Amino acid sequence: MPTIAVFVECQGAAPRRASLEALGAARSAGGPVIAILAGPEAAAAAPHTPCDKAFVLAGAGKSPEGLARDLARIAKAEGAVAFLCSDTSVGRDVAPRVAALLDSTLFSGCTGFKAVGAGFEVTRPWLAGKLIATLGSTGPVLCATLRRNTYPVASGSAGSVQAADASTDFKAVLEGIAAKVGGKLDVSEAPVVISGGRGLQAPEHFKILEDLAAAFGNAAVGASRAVVDMGWRPHGDQVGQTGKTVAPQLYIAVGISGAIQHLAGMKTSKVIVAINKDKDAPIFKLADYGLVGDAFEIVPALTKAVAAFRARG
Repeated sequence: MPTIAVFVECQGAAPRRASLEALGAARSAGGPVIAILAGPEAAAAAPHTPCDKAFVLAGAGKSPEGLARDLARIAKAEGAVAFLCSDTSVGRDVAPRVAALLDSTLFSGCTGFKAVGAGFEVTRPWLAGKLIATLGSTGPVLCATLRRNTYPVASGSAGSVQAADASTDFKAVLEGIAAKVGGKLDVSEAPVVISGGRGLQAPEHFKILEDLAAAFGNAAVGASRAVVDMGWRPHGDQVGQTGKTVAPQLYIAVGISGAIQHLAGMKTSKVIVAINKDKDAPIFKLADYGLVGDAFEIVPALTKAVAAFRARG
């Protein structure tokens, strides 16, 4: 089977969850999987990376340009036929550069990856989510970023760990990353997501969802595509095939009918609760729990119940 190279981002002394999903996609396709880690935490994270062989780029990560050159060099040396990384901000920065160096086309935001013969193919939303395209590459290496919360998380450890020299010749240097002060929890990372749709009737009514999210303490507020298209919420809150894919422990859909585009972005949630006045709304077919009624009565009552429960410790 052909070799797959995966760029792995680190979080502390462990691979980032999004990268573990990329490794999960690679391992499900069969064949050898090599992982390439960079940055000051790479050496500590490498032994805990589920792959056949891990490469540690000591001192790398200060330049996307240099990192891309190193990733492409190792992928070529190992005879990789596919290069994968997660569709994170870092992945979206580095992957196009790697694809260019490998004389390949980048397929971004892919929701499927599998082996076909001696190569690979991917699937991704097409034409604003109206179609799902199946794509292959005629280049020497298929390069793709994989949408988060779409693939199984790989587990295990590295078969071997090997040091690799990092590039020192680059034009730009990343000095640091500063977290936005008071930044809200992202829907793709939150363990609890509360999403609203047109059933909320007006943008100011999202306040009841924000209050419920505050009561949970670890929740983010999402939105359907229809709501985002109307300008009620920013695109960064959109859950769905053309928005973000989420897989929280708890997903609460408020006033969302359950269009296929939306369901594709949240169907892997562990527990799904739907609140809707229409008992025939498609969302109830997927929901684990359904509440038929007025969201403006149910959500505030739920907020009080959650706050009271948390107050009891």
